[in-house]
Amino acid sequence: MQTTSRFPAPPSAPTTEAPRAFDIAAIPADGIGHDVVAAGREVVDALAKASGGRFSVTWSEFDWGSEYHARHGVMMPEDGREQVAQKDAIFFGAVGWPTVPDHVSLWGLRLALCQGFDQWANIRPVQFLPGITPPLRDGERRDLDWIVVRENSEGEYSGFGGRNFAGRPDHQEFSVQSAVFSEYGSERIIRFAFELAMTRPRRKLSKVTKSNAQQHGMVLWDDVFDRVAADYPEVTTESVLVDAMAAKFVLKPEDLDVVVASNLHADVLSDLGSALAGSLGLASSANLNPERRFPSMFEPVHGSAPDIAGKGIANPLGAIGSASLMLDHLGLAEEARAIQRAIEETTRRGVLTPDVGGTATTKDVTAAVIDHLALVPAAV
Repeated sequence: MQTTSRFPAPPSAPTTEAPRAFDIAAIPADGIGHDVVAAGREVVDALAKASGGRFSVTWSEFDWGSEYHARHGVMMPEDGREQVAQKDAIFFGAVGWPTVPDHVSLWGLRLALCQGFDQWANIRPVQFLPGITPPLRDGERRDLDWIVVRENSEGEYSGFGGRNFAGRPDHQEFSVQSAVFSEYGSERIIRFAFELAMTRPRRKLSKVTKSNAQQHGMVLWDDVFDRVAADYPEVTTESVLVDAMAAKFVLKPEDLDVVVASNLHADVLSDLGSALAGSLGLASSANLNPERRFPSMFEPVHGSAPDIAGKGIANPLGAIGSASLMLDHLGLAEEARAIQRAIEETTRRGVLTPDVGGTATTKDVTAAVIDHLALVPAAV
């Protein structure tokens, strides 16, 4: 059976006609990242075992994160990127812990990998799963399924700026933080979003902007979008200010299909979408280097959750869904879909962690997903 990938595949995308052996870097990092990465690995290993040799996975685990920082003063070693640069993919947990300032942990590990490997396309599906009652009114009775495409290399997360004049009296230090929008960076993510919209039945793309207030960077963003849109007459487009889009997520989500936004806007909106679906614990994501010059990285959207770390109740579905996105990117589209079906069957049967109203543990949910893997890849 042929299964279409959820992402536009470049010419260099791998095929699965011959058995594939993957070497994947696992970076649990902090807090519940350890629990959910272990869960995702179990599911992938179960699929590999059932594949009849169609594919295999070797995991290389790296102990980078806040505990590493406590020992070495950095979140990962200086040659960290070189250590994982030849891996087929990176499976990431969560970053952040009270002992390390958030900007240090984020820039020292996750963003160091994303920017260092030019993972410029961040894909965040928003999915409403059966058996979970979302806080969004009538959400379970509407056909809601959209994807947020996040520019992942520049914009508001460029890191351009600094602080100065700290020696002035009376707290007169100042800081400058610049959002960087390039024509090159804007075009490649917007074109990626159009290509993704072309693969979906509705063929609709919503652009998020704030060009009424940000008259330089976001006007360039708008201009590039309009220019690229001319190459995709089959795609219906709309331009929505970010504040209006936040309202649309809540009031008219059935009107959404593919949403493309800047680094910061997409980050916030995708979190809102997952909360509307029931929990940030459900949210999966892919940080892609579409040209495959570097490994791509797959991670749940939730944070390290220090309040529940070590309690065994973290929701693993965001990480397991990220594992599905990873297999899809590696050319195993049918296996990726098998994981998604198993997630849906697990929630349909009410095996849920506390964040979505259940009493199941992380291990309970993981075992249920494995039990519900309907595909036996050897028979494909």
